[in-house]
Amino acid sequence: MIENPHKILDDLKPEKEFFIGIDSDGCVFDTMEIKQKECFCPQFIKHFKLQRVSKYARETWEFVNLYSTTRGANRFKALLRTMELLKERKEVKDRGAEIMDLKPLAEWVKKENKLGNPTLKLYAAEVKDPVIDKVLEWSLEVNEDIEELVFDVPPFPFFHESIEKIYSKADLIVVSQTPLEALKREWEEHNIDKYVKIIAGQEYGTKGEHIKFAAKGKYPVEKILMIGDAPGDLQAAKSNGVLFYPVNPGHEEASWERFASEAADKFFNGTFAGSYEKKLIEEFEKYLPEHPNW
Repeated sequence: MIENPHKILDDLKPEKEFFIGIDSDGCVFDTMEIKQKECFCPQFIKHFKLQRVSKYARETWEFVNLYSTTRGANRFKALLRTMELLKERKEVKDRGAEIMDLKPLAEWVKKENKLGNPTLKLYAAEVKDPVIDKVLEWSLEVNEDIEELVFDVPPFPFFHESIEKIYSKADLIVVSQTPLEALKREWEEHNIDKYVKIIAGQEYGTKGEHIKFAAKGKYPVEKILMIGDAPGDLQAAKSNGVLFYPVNPGHEEASWERFASEAADKFFNGTFAGSYEKKLIEEFEKYLPEHPNW
């Protein structure tokens, strides 16, 4: 477990005029699909005994984690949301599937801001609750699957051009809800960790806290930018009053190409805020619905 993660972020000293936080999964790396479909979802069905409604469990998991406004959410929040939606589904009720009550997890999520396996392990040892134990077991096996299955997935095209362009002018950090171990492995595998001052995963708190402690008050707000592919990234930026550049789900390559050829220059020359950012966000928000269509 990381000691004083907020202090690590708070201790970052500006070296350049600008600051950019960059999400990782689904933003830099095309890893969202393989992680959610091959690692998270199979373990979700296995551990929560959803075999008799596996089709609907998978559809619901993918909606929550890939194809809706909760895309990119912390895994424990996503688990709660998926279970909520599953309970409401007629197909699930008709098949007599038992949906585990995750109230103990909901209580922990409400009071803990560093939602990761290290804090959950400590909590599990303290409360000795079978629901918490089950969630921890699921989460640990997901990590094992990711370590075994997810490799050789390079950054999206035009990411390298983008980071080369911004590196000389901006202090960069990774802002993510992925576990730190996986983030470091993926950024080191592709030799792009050298560009960032720090890799902040779920152990460092929320994405909003990453930006708050690493950048807020150290740079003018118009010189702070968050790059992400999920509504949670937009929320992290806006909760801190800073700028946001969207990497649109399903159109990541075009988004990075636009960033390298146009948006980065606008950010550095002070013409990003206002109508340009507003247009980008309006386009981004059309890609992810809030409610399922089943």
